[in-house]
Amino acid sequence: MSQVLVASAAGSARMLVDAGSAGSEALWRFGVLQLLDDYDSVLRHEGVNAAAGVFADEPAPTGHSGLDAAYAALTCWLAKRDGWAAPEWARDPSRVARPWWFVSDSAYGRSWALVQSPGEFRIRGVFITDTALARV
Repeated sequence: MSQVLVASAAGSARMLVDAGSAGSEALWRFGVLQLLDDYDSVLRHEGVNAAAGVFADEPAPTGHSGLDAAYAALTCWLAKRDGWAAPEWARDPSRVARPWWFVSDSAYGRSWALVQSPGEFRIRGVFITDTALARV
């Protein structure tokens, strides 16, 4: 099985949060999108069961409720997209961003994020635009 794990991504994100120098977009890019890219690679090369295993174990808190909520949202979004069961930790109702987390730093981006966020993110208080999860 691959060594890509949500717990590792959360640990790396925790270092960014602790350093206090990363803005929302950097936290998203290095904390969430890198994990998404790694997951997609596992999915392509090792299959859906190995990819689901990336999210099997609950990640430790990062110190940023938006990131913690985003990991749960991403897990549920990918499970739905790729046809596997999201683990119990990802459905925990306490994994909500407080205050809401808008990944975009611009007022324009925030406005669009209110409308475009996928449901799995919106219910957890994480607001992203429709291109935030697009990978090329």
